[in-house]
Amino acid sequence: MFGDVVSADDRPLILHVLHHLVTGGMENGLVNLIDHLPHDRWRHRVLCIEDYSDFRDRILRTDVDVIALRRSKVGTWKLRQRIFAECRASAPAVVHTRNLSGLDALPPSWAAGGSVRVHSEHGWDVDNLDGSRFRPAALRRLHSVFVDRYVAVSKDIESYLCKRVGIDRSRIVQIYNGVDVDRFRPRDAGPCKGLPDGFAGAGIFVIGTVGRLQAVKDQATLLDAAAQLCQRRPDLASRLRIAIVGGGPMNDALQSRAAALGVAARTWFAGPQADVAQILRNFDVFVLPSLMEGTSNTLLEAMASGLPLIATGVGGNLELLREGRTGEFFVPGDVQRLVSLIERYADDTELVRQHGLAARASAVADFSLPAMVRNYGELYATMIEKHALRTAP
Repeated sequence: MFGDVVSADDRPLILHVLHHLVTGGMENGLVNLIDHLPHDRWRHRVLCIEDYSDFRDRILRTDVDVIALRRSKVGTWKLRQRIFAECRASAPAVVHTRNLSGLDALPPSWAAGGSVRVHSEHGWDVDNLDGSRFRPAALRRLHSVFVDRYVAVSKDIESYLCKRVGIDRSRIVQIYNGVDVDRFRPRDAGPCKGLPDGFAGAGIFVIGTVGRLQAVKDQATLLDAAAQLCQRRPDLASRLRIAIVGGGPMNDALQSRAAALGVAARTWFAGPQADVAQILRNFDVFVLPSLMEGTSNTLLEAMASGLPLIATGVGGNLELLREGRTGEFFVPGDVQRLVSLIERYADDTELVRQHGLAARASAVADFSLPAMVRNYGELYATMIEKHALRTAP
């Protein structure tokens, strides 16, 4: 797709840059943004520093090119040459880079000229959960001269950018992820849909999680807790079910762990799913055992689906979950606390109902998709206008 001539279309082009376009929260947020920003106002292209999967088919717009640059094969310098060529050819009004991998696009897009550069931070790596590692912070600081505006998806990340990276707070906009509360909604009366045999019926209690199967998401703690609860409460064991939705590098290890713990028969490894909204409507409780989070899209989707939440008290989770009202927190890896929380909900249907209703109300009132889309649209428009004023003769 390189070498295209500049489009005659006068709608501003946003060039989005991210590591992979695969199943994930940040990636889902990008897809939502592309699909919901007014089509008559904005154009989009997506550059993947590495590659993309069939997740790119979630982009409903048919006029969006997704390009794989495959840095690991071509090398960093060749990658930057390609990005420079892309920026010269497509003349984006905004280059929006995301997370550490997106930094590679900042120098060449700056050198190409003509665009404003927005960089957003969305979460944490398993080897840098508290943001204390020197090299990632130094790389972000080094590239900050190329950034016109930062976006932090949580107050926790905003604090990191200010205190650890050294970005002036005036250069940062904090925008929460948004959830489609029409698509993600509580289950209507009627039978469960989308679950395997044995996961629906009177008395069945489904605890579920959604996310990429990677170490930072720590689905292993959920399996450990389910196994211990089954041992402690044989009366619950017969009706307890675990749903783990998502794909990723930890898939085989997690399945082996479920088998070793004796919970494989009551655990559904669903893999990546096209209709997560339908599946969430069949859960009774949503568990997010991550070691660290930015602003979790899956937590927001569970809230909009009317589910009580059990989540680790880390990062952006602290800004989404209202303890004692929409759910409960536990310390990452604290299996015993997670066991007691699941047990509490399994024994109290009224608590499940109350926390689920409150979670839905919070999603609708505070974290709607239209608000997120509006905030990004206003940011892009404002930055383009400021750039035009700066460069006017």
